Amino acid sequence: MRTPSVTMQPREGKMVHVVPVIDLREGGVVHARRGDRGRYPPLRSSLCDGNDPVAVVGGLLRLHPFRIVYAADLDAIQGTGDNRLTLARLKAAFPEVAFWVDAGFRTADAVRGFVGSGLGDPVLGSESLDGLAPLTALKADPVWDRVILSLDFRDRFVGPPGLLERADLWPQRIIVMTLARVGSGEGPDWSRLAEIGRIGPQASLFAAGGVRDGGDLRDLAARGGAGALVATALHDGRIGGAELAALSR
Repeated sequence: MRTPSVTMQPREGKMVHVVPVIDLREGGVVHARRGDRGRYPPLRSSLCDGNDPVAVVGGLLRLHPFRIVYAADLDAIQGTGDNRLTLARLKAAFPEVAFWVDAGFRTADAVRGFVGSGLGDPVLGSESLDGLAPLTALKADPVWDRVILSLDFRDRFVGPPGLLERADLWPQRIIVMTLARVGSGEGPDWSRLAEIGRIGPQASLFAAGGVRDGGDLRDLAARGGAGALVATALHDGRIGGAELAALSR
């Protein structure tokens, strides 16, 4: 059931940016569901055979010419390794795609090093940050325009105390990540999106978790959202190429 009474700041126009998501673990793409990372199975998609990341992104691009792909390096986020070689394969295979990468960045130096690698734009997940110091340091750095902040929620906010009240430390692009809704098909967390929109009205907000179909994406645009991170609804066909083309106009 949709909740049209909850709104963010209205935006002119109706275009919404759909950002497909790939979750990387041990060199393959897994199917994220409700933030229970230890139980994510290998991805099964209608868009490609198998779960090799190059095949998965290729399938997504055959569906629609996405300009951005979000990649979560689950091994790096959990501190068990990383998928840098896989990210390098993806960048070599799809040089025209901008990759937003959450690799569990904890410090400003880690962010600077990643930007220097040329593999993509760094997503700072609030669940991984060591306090507010990384954002304070990066705000005065030339890499600041490359930074995306993911405000992560489970039952409550997961991140440094005070970050939700410090919109002055937020970059322009903000992901509102409701982990319990990832892969759930329950719809976006409209109340939380509205709350973040009130705190940082100038930010470009991207919803993550629960997007079901084109109706949710149109609602998001009408409410002032800049875009959405989507995975399951693309792979199972609930959001198809014709709808994506219409939404991007």
